[in-house]
Amino acid sequence: MILWGVTGWKNSGKTTLVEGILRALTARGLRVSTLKRSHHGFDVDQPGRDSHRHREAGASEVLVASGTRWALMAELRGADEPTLEDLVARLSPCDVVLAEGWKRLPHAKIEAWRPETGQPPFAMESETVKAVVTPGARPSGADRPHLDLDAPEAVAGFLLGAGAG
Repeated sequence: MILWGVTGWKNSGKTTLVEGILRALTARGLRVSTLKRSHHGFDVDQPGRDSHRHREAGASEVLVASGTRWALMAELRGADEPTLEDLVARLSPCDVVLAEGWKRLPHAKIEAWRPETGQPPFAMESETVKAVVTPGARPSGADRPHLDLDAPEAVAGFLLGAGAG
């Protein structure tokens, strides 16, 4: 399994980049899983649903399954947030994992960057960023490989060619 992070400032194109890479990798016949870090609380459940009622009653984990998908919801209930390694270990076997977020952890990453964010590329302060992906020219001061946001197949090739992230 290859793990690559996808990082970048808010509105830099991270999710668009992940979508493009996903399509390119799955078109090659690879099995790809993703992890998404959220800085905000979120809920994939709906109040009043049976699964929500199970959680509210105190279940640590609730798994909802149908003929088309399943989802596992885990309540931390005051426990520490799981590490990226813990979360990756919970995934089914796959060829590639793309982890969107987790900017400051030591795994290899690519960075989506746009000058409109008003922020310098994170690559300028982190050796874990192995390439900068932009819709235009290489950002000044970024000494990493530059990839085109509009060429997800080339970005996917970079990720596969660079080896385990």
